[in-house]
Amino acid sequence: MRFAAIADVHGNFLALEAVIADIRTQGIDRIINLGDMASGPLDGRRTMDMLMALDAVHILGNHDRYLIDRTPEEMGSWDRPVHAQLDAGHLAWLRNIPSTQVVEDAVYLCHATPSNDETYWLETVRPDGTVCMSAIADIERAAAGIPQSLILCGHTHVARAVRLGDGRMIVNPGSVGSPGYRDIVPFRHMMEAGSPDARYAILEQRGGRWHVTFRHVPYDHEAMASLARQNGHPDLANALATGWIR
Repeated sequence: MRFAAIADVHGNFLALEAVIADIRTQGIDRIINLGDMASGPLDGRRTMDMLMALDAVHILGNHDRYLIDRTPEEMGSWDRPVHAQLDAGHLAWLRNIPSTQVVEDAVYLCHATPSNDETYWLETVRPDGTVCMSAIADIERAAAGIPQSLILCGHTHVARAVRLGDGRMIVNPGSVGSPGYRDIVPFRHMMEAGSPDARYAILEQRGGRWHVTFRHVPYDHEAMASLARQNGHPDLANALATGWIR
């Protein structure tokens, strides 16, 4: 079994185009999308059109859910403008996407954690805003009851693989389209990838074990940085241009 995992496109259609092209050069036809597809100050409509036309397995991210379970007045600054770009067909498609899924009894999919689409799993934010790797006991506790040997998540935009004590592996492929952001939950913090490349992962099962390869794909990130800046989001513009918010 061999496939590509993508996550957190966040309306960055140029990054998505580059990643899909790179996936094809690897001889991979199967793609799994872990959600947060359109929301962000870029081009959600064009991104959604691309994802809807893609032969892939999709699950819903928290920002995808915000687009269909909140009124525009209740939405945040990354969701409200995108909701205005989308039509009824886009929203109906999102309503049919599950929040978790199992593929071939071997791979468990969720956006953030199995029980919550907004909670960090492999990373922990300290009260002073420092982001560090979560304790293995906490990671394993959230994975309890999942029998699949591979678990995929996204949400934090940080590419990471964790092998659990029983041999199961949890993988976050990183973000296709957003290499940095600020948040205030659970404490004020920043997530920064350190480079502007689009990210995804290739997963392959060999000899009864999962192997992961993280891919960093260059693309015209300056064009997306310019669009974010034009739309009034300088933090994301900096992240798209450099991989850093600061």
